[in-house]
Amino acid sequence: MSETRHIVCPHCHTTNRVKVDDLGQAPDCGACHQPLFAGHPVALDEAAFERHIGRSEVPVLVDFWAPWCGPCRMMAPAFEQAAAQLEPQVRLAKVNTEDEQNLAARFNIRSIPTLALFVGGREVARQPGAMTSPAQIAAWVQAHLR
Repeated sequence: MSETRHIVCPHCHTTNRVKVDDLGQAPDCGACHQPLFAGHPVALDEAAFERHIGRSEVPVLVDFWAPWCGPCRMMAPAFEQAAAQLEPQVRLAKVNTEDEQNLAARFNIRSIPTLALFVGGREVARQPGAMTSPAQIAAWVQAHLR
């Protein structure tokens, strides 16, 4: 029997069980039939954040940002490109701290942008400040997943 992972759909936030061998084969959600990995960060509100962090069995890299933040806007294209590089091994997500102030307070976000890497529902690494290249973001993630 093949090993499986729980993957939360970025569209309907349903938890799917996917064979590890099938992760690279562009699996679809069993509920909404949309791709589980589209190579783009998923925007999360508080409820979706709980599902993705608590139920997903792939690491989740979260960009805590705000629309008025210049460095956040500067990093956004690199974060978008990093999603295409890191998926399906890592889910990339964005949390707008203006809209989700409870999450920002809960995770003690003091400066933005702040990247936080979650594995198994727990934060394992944090990086305040903008990273300007997808390679830099990917290297930082990989260094913390070893």
